[in-house]
Amino acid sequence: MYILGISAFYHDSAACLLKDGVIIAAAQEERFTRKKHDPGFPHKAVQYCIAEAGISAADVDKVVFYEKPFVKFERLLETYLAFAPKGFKSFRTSMPLWIKEKLFQKSMLTKELEATLGKDVKWRDRILFSEHHLSHAASAFYPSPFDSAAVLTLDGVGEWTTTSLAIGKGKDLKVLKELHFPHSLGLLYSAFTYYTGFKVNSGEYKVMGLAPYGEPVYADKIREHLIHVAEDGSFQLDMSYFDYATGLTMTNKKFDDLFGGPARTSETELTQREMDLAASVQKVTEDIVLEIARGIAEETGEKNLCLAGGVALNCVANGILLRENIFENIWIQPAAGDAGGALGAALAVWYQDYAKERTLSNDRDAMQGAYLGPVYEDAEIENELLACGAKFHKMDDDGLIDSVASALADEKAIGWMQGRMEFGPRALGGRSIIADPRSPVMQKQLNLKVKYRESFRPFAPSVLREHVNEWFEHDSDSPYMLLVADVQESKRRKMTEEEDALFGIEKLNVPRSSVPAITHVDYSARIQTVHEDTNPRYHAVISKFYDKTGCPLVVNTSFNVRGEPIICTPTDAFKCFMGTELDVLAVGNYFLVKDEQDPALKENYEERYELD
Repeated sequence: MYILGISAFYHDSAACLLKDGVIIAAAQEERFTRKKHDPGFPHKAVQYCIAEAGISAADVDKVVFYEKPFVKFERLLETYLAFAPKGFKSFRTSMPLWIKEKLFQKSMLTKELEATLGKDVKWRDRILFSEHHLSHAASAFYPSPFDSAAVLTLDGVGEWTTTSLAIGKGKDLKVLKELHFPHSLGLLYSAFTYYTGFKVNSGEYKVMGLAPYGEPVYADKIREHLIHVAEDGSFQLDMSYFDYATGLTMTNKKFDDLFGGPARTSETELTQREMDLAASVQKVTEDIVLEIARGIAEETGEKNLCLAGGVALNCVANGILLRENIFENIWIQPAAGDAGGALGAALAVWYQDYAKERTLSNDRDAMQGAYLGPVYEDAEIENELLACGAKFHKMDDDGLIDSVASALADEKAIGWMQGRMEFGPRALGGRSIIADPRSPVMQKQLNLKVKYRESFRPFAPSVLREHVNEWFEHDSDSPYMLLVADVQESKRRKMTEEEDALFGIEKLNVPRSSVPAITHVDYSARIQTVHEDTNPRYHAVISKFYDKTGCPLVVNTSFNVRGEPIICTPTDAFKCFMGTELDVLAVGNYFLVKDEQDPALKENYEERYELD
């Protein structure tokens, strides 16, 4: 049986295909359309999934959408009525689209499937609808390595639910508790994302990265005025400070007055105020996640916890939760946001509607390292590179690994495209930019000359699993870069009195360890453990770098520039390579050096990226 899961029409649309409950393929639409956070119907992602499985459209037994549009419409109507006449402008803006398209989503999905896969199949009879937070919960529990677990979902809002607790046992998954809109930890965090001048639904990770530069001086004010938290971690927001329920902005003048002024305008200079605001909402979020987790552990007695929803991508909070040992084991869905809802919706149908038994094969999860996207064979790679006008060297496996490891040791910035593309927001060694973590200038250079983004943004280490506890205060699997841990004391650099006295963004350029490129200003790092069985080539290149340098880790950041999705194809890789100051590109068995390329191509792609 083939089940196609789809998430769409909000942000990060995606498709996933199951064959008898096994994940065959999954990908976000943005990777194909090159439109970041593409919310449209995932035409290309659906086509990829069908092609990857080697089946025809008629072989798809069920198509499952990740949420229920009628319930969401009910929430919108009830919210507008509850706040009337406030919010009429927002109501007037959104209703025509709902009445025209979203309310009649089964008809729209049928039309989109016909356009994508053809009209030979009566798609309307094969469409099912899941529920938003059930899709999240299913994406967290069913691929996890646990037979029994508590499942916590935290995000902005689905239909009504913003937070849910479920219990998973075998094939069964039952939601026990929910918190409803407008009370949302995700929307509280998004309100501060908006207020500090970043884009909602994509800039939250910037707030998390900015937080260590500040102090949580506003945390008490947030707890006193904005959110009331009960002993079990459940919470309520004071909606008089927010405008997102009915307005066109996240916060209002009362919020501005509480925090001493209007929201920062995007792209203007970051001040200590924004850093302190980021630190404060991050601290409140961490505390509430811990309180919720303690309440769940006490109520359920479960030893395992699964997490999904956008807030589950807050890897700092996840790391603290792990270290608190509230649960013996934690597993987090790598595509924790709405893209993962496509996967969860399909899994929910397989295990609940069809009541299929669930078998755990080993201690590893069922996500296959999240390498679920397209892969390109050598012939395809060569054809695309030739079409781009690239000059390249084709190497055998050993030659490529040695050449890349040598370039890393020479402090070259390398575009690395190998194997299947990752599913979810993180690059995990399939579509990555990699570099030497020992370089004291690499973090700033990558941000400003390759990624073209804010200089304060930290980079993550990819570390061989067998060496992780030698370098970090952490000794468990973290294959999806969803846990933050501190660099080991033995690897830290002793600071001078002058360096210790630095404040705010001044901390940025001070090396703090023997691997400064991945050490954040609070000595933390967002760890990805690399496993030979899930990504042998990535494991091999880091191992070769270790042989050459004694360092078993590399800098890993996503292979893209600011404002664009992670690359998908060899053509995407070459364009990004030529449009940035990357030194080397490794695509499959093809090794490219920037200095050997046609200078005219560099000028063309630099113009494309509108670089200075």
